[in-house]
Amino acid sequence: MKNQILKFILLISLFALVNCTNQARSTKIKILVSPKGLVHSFWVTVKAGADSAGREFKADIIWKGPAQETDIAGQIAIVEDYVNKGIDAIVIAACDAQGLIPVLKKAYDKNIPIITIDSGVDADFPLSFIATDNIIAAQKAAQTLATMIGGCGKVACIPFIPGAATSIWREKGFVDEISKYPQIELLPIRYSQSEVAVGMSVIEDILTAHPNLKGIFAANEPGTIGAIQALKTKNKIGAVKVIGFDAAPNEIDALKAGEIDGLIVQDPFKMGYEGVKAAIKSLKKQAVPKRIDTGVYIVTLDNLSKPEIQRLISN
Repeated sequence: MKNQILKFILLISLFALVNCTNQARSTKIKILVSPKGLVHSFWVTVKAGADSAGREFKADIIWKGPAQETDIAGQIAIVEDYVNKGIDAIVIAACDAQGLIPVLKKAYDKNIPIITIDSGVDADFPLSFIATDNIIAAQKAAQTLATMIGGCGKVACIPFIPGAATSIWREKGFVDEISKYPQIELLPIRYSQSEVAVGMSVIEDILTAHPNLKGIFAANEPGTIGAIQALKTKNKIGAVKVIGFDAAPNEIDALKAGEIDGLIVQDPFKMGYEGVKAAIKSLKKQAVPKRIDTGVYIVTLDNLSKPEIQRLISN
């Protein structure tokens, strides 16, 4: 009889423990973090930052984005799916500044906090936008490239996707700044579509039409790598100065090899971390800054070994 009572007490205790564990799981905050794409190193680092914040603040991070940055419909479907599943908050780098507005507005109307990172939307309802100041970043790219080519000659600007906010801002920042140099001719804008092969083809076409090209600003990782490949095929490495964007391992290797002359580097880890942190603060009814600038850095061989730069490129 005594053993039966002990067994009964043990079963009750075990049931209570399992029930408490299930309750804890069910009440854990679930945050959808949706990047523009999944392929490039930049997004891998954003995920690392988001996961770090998730562990620190005890939230479940659901990492789900389209395979390609051009897949606007795919990202819309992802957001819609998780809104229907009952997500607590959304942290998103929007594939398109206009296209994502309707589905995000639906989420907002259901009292789901919206935090945009890297690439925002043309709407006021997101609680915070956390990103590089892309206009300033592109202005710095223009200034650096102008100095490297001696303030004269033909240059190309290769943004990535028309309609994507970051691409729009980087294009604007570069175009506006390079126009201040009267002896520099900016060639017609071409886009890489965030694909290495397209970026390579674009630069090859430009080099065929303008063999005396002096400089290139490639506004993201695939555009930068595509530009390098084109310069290699045309035997123009060193003859054409290249300012790229981001700090993927292959870009850093190219910088060390002298194939790239400078990189405009962001802090993607901070974007992911601060995005999740802001979402959690908003769920706790705490104030969230409307704009968080995660900073921008110009990386060349001269400062590559500095600790503050190594922190950025080693995430």
